[in-house]
Amino acid sequence: MGNSEESFEVIDSSGKVIGTAPRSVLHGNPALLHRVVHVLLFDQQGSLLLQKRSSYKDTAPGMWDTSVGGHVNIGENIHAAALREMKEELGIRGTDLRYLYQYRFTDQKESELVSTFCCTYEGAIRFDTREIDEVRYWAVRDIENMLGSSIFSSHFEEEMSRYLRHSKNP
Repeated sequence: MGNSEESFEVIDSSGKVIGTAPRSVLHGNPALLHRVVHVLLFDQQGSLLLQKRSSYKDTAPGMWDTSVGGHVNIGENIHAAALREMKEELGIRGTDLRYLYQYRFTDQKESELVSTFCCTYEGAIRFDTREIDEVRYWAVRDIENMLGSSIFSSHFEEEMSRYLRHSKNP
């Protein structure tokens, strides 16, 4: 892979930057916390857009996942990262994002400090076919009924559980 591998900031539990590390190191060591953003994109009827991850992805290939998600680049703030990821993944620009909450996600491979935003959007979606196999709006009730059925990434299962609790007690 050479020098082309992306690096991201390593942070402490308070969010302070303490160093940088390549993606492969961050995705192989849950002791290293790094920042990511998620965007929950809803239509006017309240349905949530999900992306089906490319079958070539190293994490959760072929699984349904959060509308938008990605790493925060070195020196980037979370709002700018969310807007950049919207453009890169779905071809969406100029959308007003609303900050919802932040939480720590840890599994056997990695630890992320996740900042979640939401928005309502009705325009065209031009998704990156190298990253995403399909996008589709889902009724929130249908998502709730399918949680735990192994069609969603573990990241999305956690995100949706948090969103449902948050939306009932904002």
